[in-house]
Amino acid sequence: MSYTALYRKWRPVGFDDVKGQDHIVQTLKNQIISGRIGHAYLFCGTRGTGKTSIAKIFARSVNCENPQEGSPCGVCPSCQAIAGGASMNVVEIDAASNNGVENIRDIREQVQYPPTEGRFRVYIIDEVHMLSIGAFNALLKTLEEPPSYVIFILATTEVHKIPVTIMSRCQRYDFKRIPAEIIGDRLREVAKAEKIAIEEKAVQYLAKAADGAFRDALSLMDQCIAFHFGETLTYEHVLNILGAVDQTVFSQMFNAVVGKRTKDCILLLEEMIIQGREMGQFVNDYIWYLRNLLLVQSAQDAAGLVDMSEENVKQLLEDAKKINGNTLIRQIRVLSELSNQLRHASQKRILIEIALIKLTKPEMEVNIESLLERIASLEARMEEGPVTSFSVQGSAGNADRAGENLEEETFQAMPSAKAAPSPPRQVVIPKAQMEDLQLIRNEWGNIVRQMGMSVRPSFRGTVVEPGGDNCLCIVFLDPVNYAIGSRPSVIGDIERYIEEHYQKSIYLKTRQAGSEEQLTTMYVSDEELKEKIHIDRIEIEEE
Repeated sequence: MSYTALYRKWRPVGFDDVKGQDHIVQTLKNQIISGRIGHAYLFCGTRGTGKTSIAKIFARSVNCENPQEGSPCGVCPSCQAIAGGASMNVVEIDAASNNGVENIRDIREQVQYPPTEGRFRVYIIDEVHMLSIGAFNALLKTLEEPPSYVIFILATTEVHKIPVTIMSRCQRYDFKRIPAEIIGDRLREVAKAEKIAIEEKAVQYLAKAADGAFRDALSLMDQCIAFHFGETLTYEHVLNILGAVDQTVFSQMFNAVVGKRTKDCILLLEEMIIQGREMGQFVNDYIWYLRNLLLVQSAQDAAGLVDMSEENVKQLLEDAKKINGNTLIRQIRVLSELSNQLRHASQKRILIEIALIKLTKPEMEVNIESLLERIASLEARMEEGPVTSFSVQGSAGNADRAGENLEEETFQAMPSAKAAPSPPRQVVIPKAQMEDLQLIRNEWGNIVRQMGMSVRPSFRGTVVEPGGDNCLCIVFLDPVNYAIGSRPSVIGDIERYIEEHYQKSIYLKTRQAGSEEQLTTMYVSDEELKEKIHIDRIEIEEE
């Protein structure tokens, strides 16, 4: 006798055997018991959740001679004929290969004849979304007003492709994904009945890998049993067969990424390739690991939300302390984009290596998430360093400099380490500009303190210089700080703050200082050339 696959051998034969779809089973049983049977049903949901199985059970139940609380008895001639595929009352059609108008016309001709035995003729149309538009139109009238002895059961995995005119004529039932706990219980029952020795950890992984589908779980277990026939099916065996990776590897990869150890990431990836792991599965499982880290960080008592052993949850909690949420979201985004690319890529390894380099070197990406991560890294290094400060001094200058075009002013080059520092330049500006400059420079520390914590550090080391009538220019020394602080929204907030608190309508612009510029230019008003102007030193510090 030929071997029967587990998912076929253990297909439910009665409503009591169906697990995880209680809301649908109870409704159908009540309809059968009360006799309130509809003429058209639409079963929709992901693969392997029991749509076809329940349709066949329902077909046997409505024709059963002795139904037991809505379920088929399984012993009467009608039940046995339908179960054996010998009944003319139940017609199962695959719409993927029978999707033309002529196929639906054949059904319309058949429904004119009542059943030779039993009460109902049941038409089960699987993957009904594959029907052509013409076939759907041909089905409309028959579906709306079929003979009293005809029942249509339409099954689909893509309900959004079903025309509204068809859906409105059916009772719709949405099949849920089966929880991993219920799938695990079923796998244990099957293993016990088949006399298969299997580790509990292996059962849990198979249930999780099935992604809510009973059929997938049984097919995966069948595959693993065939490879290790006669042996105890262990967790390591399952990992080897499915090309999956143990969670400890994800923790190692995560710590290498957090530590910016690009070489370790590449070597770990190479080890996975040598072991024959499937690269797409590796990326998806690592994204799931990062998702668990984000859950642990974001939700209180989130240990119940992750399906892991206590040992792995403990490791997860330790890893979650090493990274912030924004960085985790960025890593998930990068890897999710990678997962989409891998589906049609011929060089998967290269794409994964590029993604790992992006994770360890955020400066390679130009976006807000990467800049925030780089700022956080810079802040960590600068916590113990001195705060950048600047001093502004006025001095008598040459009268022939008055009226010089300030837009063309440049800084003198910074002196070398061995050379004596060059004297600061002296620039004459109108009195009104000098007053604005003095006011903003004196209050610059207070103004910066009003900025948000994510923006404030980018103004460390900035210098304010004249920019023209009612205009000042903010000079940034660091390119990363310039990228953050020069955004229009940030500058607009500063302008509004100055106008609100100092009653000054000042336009601000920004620029980045050159690598060898020195910020020692001294400004003096044209009315006070002969007086020494002194402005106190200002330090910008975090609160």
